[in-house]
Amino acid sequence: MADSRRWVMLGIGTAAQTAGTLYLYGLPFLLPALRRATGLPLWELGLLVACPSLGMVLALIGWGVLADRRGERLVIGLGLTGGAAFLGAAAHAAGPALFVLLALAGAAGSAVYAASGRVVTGWFAPGERGLAMGIRQTSQPLGVAAASAALPVLADSGGPRLALLVAAAVSALTGIVAALLLVDGPRPTKGPTTAASPGTGTDGARGRSPYRSPTLWRVHGASALLVVAQFVVGAYALDYLVTERGWPVRTAGPLIAGAQLVAAAARVLAGRWSDRCAQRLRPLRVIAAGTAAALGALALAEALHAPPAAPLLLIALVATVSWHGVAYAAVVDVAPASWAGRATSTQTVVQNVAATATPPLFGLAVAGLGFGPGFAVAALFPVAAVAVLHGLTVGAQPPARPVRVPAPDATRPAGRPVSGSAGR
Repeated sequence: MADSRRWVMLGIGTAAQTAGTLYLYGLPFLLPALRRATGLPLWELGLLVACPSLGMVLALIGWGVLADRRGERLVIGLGLTGGAAFLGAAAHAAGPALFVLLALAGAAGSAVYAASGRVVTGWFAPGERGLAMGIRQTSQPLGVAAASAALPVLADSGGPRLALLVAAAVSALTGIVAALLLVDGPRPTKGPTTAASPGTGTDGARGRSPYRSPTLWRVHGASALLVVAQFVVGAYALDYLVTERGWPVRTAGPLIAGAQLVAAAARVLAGRWSDRCAQRLRPLRVIAAGTAAALGALALAEALHAPPAAPLLLIALVATVSWHGVAYAAVVDVAPASWAGRATSTQTVVQNVAATATPPLFGLAVAGLGFGPGFAVAALFPVAAVAVLHGLTVGAQPPARPVRVPAPDATRPAGRPVSGSAGR
């Protein structure tokens, strides 16, 4: 029961993050409907769908601090229900108010990204975190898959308002379930340590800032570069297939959803790969190089107006989202356990700075140059990520066998497992 309980907690955290992803990253699938409903130019619509990412950038660090101090359960419950309230209000708004409410919905919903990472660091040993983070990170492609399959159909039936209201209802329901069922992971024990140990970061001192070393900054920077490629493909995949290739929305949406399901499996496999590697970041460099190759091939096919462009787009979609679990596992391997919420929040903030800027800037590039040159420029960003990670070493530690506590103490409920990284 002790072993299975952590998987239940991981499942709840992943489900909560999937519900938040439905609108935090799913709004690009409303672009065709928003074009018809608002008449805004493409660059302005790109800014509109980036508003939730902007809200995440502004709020995530604060949610991370709260998660480190008060626990995952409170933060996820407050964030998802609050995000649902703002999203419901946005469904009835127009003009500048719509931009503001979507940003507030993103700020509230970002709580799940700050807190669900603590579920992994609290319940899993370092050698298992690649797999656990890979599973947790399936929330993004699963949420995007659900959004690509459902939101365009809902928008066709009842306009963008209906799609936003359904997303708000899912967020509220999942937030309530998480608040009722989630159990916070163990907190780090107080007291000095004399040597580095699992869950304490590279300096071996619990609570000491991991940002005194450049390692985390390089992982964050490489992740931001990879996010640019991800959002170029993810934000405009549906619009590209509909407007450039003439596909009907009801065909393009489910096809993209299928690609997202493949991407979810790729995240789990990449995370497990990183657990088995001597170096955590080796798979990340390989994935970044593959992403650059996929985008380069897509750019060439689009420039030649070749039929393989659409299949290459789907391959690029899988490649551009498969790396997240590995990057987050590297972050929690480096950061002390008492910094887990803040470190994973900073990782997400840096990514969302790039995510916020990418859709409107790529929209401007497409308007001036077309999709082919835009994809070619996007291919340069994962190449830069490989350069940033060159020579960087983060060791993946083997999984430790769970150890049962002989008797409960005053700080840990009976039945709570303690792994080889005890004291997280």
